[in-house]
Amino acid sequence: MKITVLTENTTELGLPVEHGLSLFIEIGDRRILFDSGQSDLFAKNAEALGVDLKTVDFAVLSHGHYDHGGGLKKFLEVNGKAKIYMSRYAFEPHFNAEDKYNGLDAELKGESRIVFVDGEITIDSGITVYPCDDSKTIYKIEPYGLKMSKNGKLVPDDFRHEQYLMLEENGKRVLISGCSHRGIMNIEHRFKPDILVGGFHFFKQPLGEKLASYAKILNSADTDYYTCHCTGVEQYKFMKSYMNRLSYISTGQTIEL
Repeated sequence: MKITVLTENTTELGLPVEHGLSLFIEIGDRRILFDSGQSDLFAKNAEALGVDLKTVDFAVLSHGHYDHGGGLKKFLEVNGKAKIYMSRYAFEPHFNAEDKYNGLDAELKGESRIVFVDGEITIDSGITVYPCDDSKTIYKIEPYGLKMSKNGKLVPDDFRHEQYLMLEENGKRVLISGCSHRGIMNIEHRFKPDILVGGFHFFKQPLGEKLASYAKILNSADTDYYTCHCTGVEQYKFMKSYMNRLSYISTGQTIEL
């Protein structure tokens, strides 16, 4: 299994970056696009890296925020066959801490290649999409000011539009998560994967005792972590001192699992 980072907040290879996430995943003979960043940058970087987006068999959207689904229109243009799997709640209106709309382009809602997921779905052998599950939440979910529209009012987002991609190959269970808004500890506790790839959404979390406690909880699990994007570089460095199986992946990097 290979994962290439098409776009993320940082790079060590001199490629352009943006606040967002897009991963190109190769598992067996299948090619998957996981998220598409906030613009067409993922496609430009794919070309620079020699990644042919026309070969993508299907795409998975982690949740309904612009920095993960902003490039979907571009993907539909460059790939004429792939379906896009997203939560049935993904197009609900979402807003940031300043009450600015940070959801998806509503014009794409009627696109025929979008598959709205309402529950666990196996796309192919060893490839499964899981929705969030309230019964698996044991740690408090911190919205960090993010909101959703409910009955005409803005309320804290419950992130019911979030979903996760589980990949199983050669006896390994690899979980891909976009921002882990439902709580990275909740997600790890629920799935207990061998490897977890994705953002932890700690970039607004102050360095200190609370973040250290989160790192220790994650480190107590038998999981290897590859994080990025919304974790925050300083938060990653801080957590790294408490975690011996934590790595950071940046734009242009490829990891083999």
